[in-house]
Amino acid sequence: MKTIVGIACTARAITEGHEVSVFFAASGTRVLEPSFIEELDREMGADSKAVTEMMQVITSNATLYCSFASVKATLGHNEGDGALIVPDDKIKWSGPPGVIELSSASEIQLVY
Repeated sequence: MKTIVGIACTARAITEGHEVSVFFAASGTRVLEPSFIEELDREMGADSKAVTEMMQVITSNATLYCSFASVKATLGHNEGDGALIVPDDKIKWSGPPGVIELSSASEIQLVY
């Protein structure tokens, strides 16, 4: 449920007009996998698409950062295999330097 709260807060910030960047790393990369999003939808209700819809808001409007090493270690996917809910070319691939740059440049950070 904690994952859904983070997704909901992020989507809400976007719909309220805030400029949002999201860095997916470690187990957080699971939210980029279609089957995990489906699992979260089921947690919301049998026919719910709430999490899918919130992730569509996020992936369409936020600047996305991700650790490819985390995707490989957590999900077992290789770069360019098209396994994520967003195309590889829509993600800024980075590691710790990207996290530091992003957090240093932002006024507010939410961590889920």
